[in-house]
Amino acid sequence: MLISRLMTYGAETISSHDSLRIAATMMKRGGYRRIPVVDDDKLVGIISDRDIRAHAGYLDSTKITAAMTSDPKTATPSMTVEDAARLMISHKIGGLPVMEDGKLVGIITTTDVLKAFLKVEAATQSFGDN
Repeated sequence: MLISRLMTYGAETISSHDSLRIAATMMKRGGYRRIPVVDDDKLVGIISDRDIRAHAGYLDSTKITAAMTSDPKTATPSMTVEDAARLMISHKIGGLPVMEDGKLVGIITTTDVLKAFLKVEAATQSFGDN
């Protein structure tokens, strides 16, 4: 199965110049745990809820650049879910920005991968019942 079938298109982004408070608010409002960091249409990093928690008490005064992961691992829409899962496992990360032609087009997370697994498992069970 290809990432393009599971990824979230048009992921919300944040600027590296914003504060961690803005990122925390966006995550809480959107119900997600990571946000790609984009400046001038270029992916420059990714910020996670774990990164933000490490700076608790200083969210208003801390810029994204102080906590983000620069040069994050990425995926492409044509990668398989299996390859994305291997990449996330080997680097101990929970999500990958999805890039196409140098542009951020979405994000895929461990939740998306688990949903794919459940779809395959359900299909296998249905097939076995016939």
